[in-house]
Amino acid sequence: MAAKCFDEFPNVEWVQSIYAGVDALVPCLESFSGELTNVKGIFGQQISEYVLGHTIEHCRHFTHYHQQQMQKAWSPKPYQSLAGKKMVILGTGSIGSYLANTAKTFSIVPIGINRSGIPSKGSPFESTYHIQELATALDQADIVVNTLPNTPETQHILNSDSLSHCKGALLFNVGRGSALEQQGLLEALESESISHAFLDVFEQEPLESNHPYWQHPNITITPHIAALSFPEQVVEIFAENYQRWRDGFGLINTVDLDKGY
Repeated sequence: MAAKCFDEFPNVEWVQSIYAGVDALVPCLESFSGELTNVKGIFGQQISEYVLGHTIEHCRHFTHYHQQQMQKAWSPKPYQSLAGKKMVILGTGSIGSYLANTAKTFSIVPIGINRSGIPSKGSPFESTYHIQELATALDQADIVVNTLPNTPETQHILNSDSLSHCKGALLFNVGRGSALEQQGLLEALESESISHAFLDVFEQEPLESNHPYWQHPNITITPHIAALSFPEQVVEIFAENYQRWRDGFGLINTVDLDKGY
């Protein structure tokens, strides 16, 4: 809603988004001279729950056993522990770093991908690759998680070429739908470069009823619910920023409008 109203308020000094992603707002702010802030640091827990929850369910066959229970069947299925598996996380910001730390508690090895290839101080990642080294990182991956924002550089970064370097990995898209090329994913599933895809975000939402993802046996769809903006958490961030704005101090979670995040 706010994106449609900026022209009506030319003197606005500060806009607080209630989301981490601001790609819907940035194109509307070409003449905006104030500051845009978003909410960061509150989604890592939820994203970790989503990724690790689905990973554990998939690897330990819990859905399979529930179906067996309905049939009164007793048929153990072999599985592998998560220990030692490598999780390639695209994006080493607050969400990616939180997920990396959570993954390490399961003895999963987190590998980061960012624009610099340089780990931050105290980085939780076992190793960090430049985004141009994506193929090298994906070649090692057991689990791939996209947390990147929507920018021109991330458009279809996961495509038929990059995904072909995987070897039966699980794929999670919890960043932006634009990062994943539809045909590339379908080809990767067909070739088994990707064994299963868990998709929470899409280029068009809601997903069209005739979309091929719906009926694919190796795709799990969720309706953009991996991480929600809980009001009490957003209010805390807004309240702190309001005090800073009122008192003339720098705001937290400012967005670089040129970068889009």
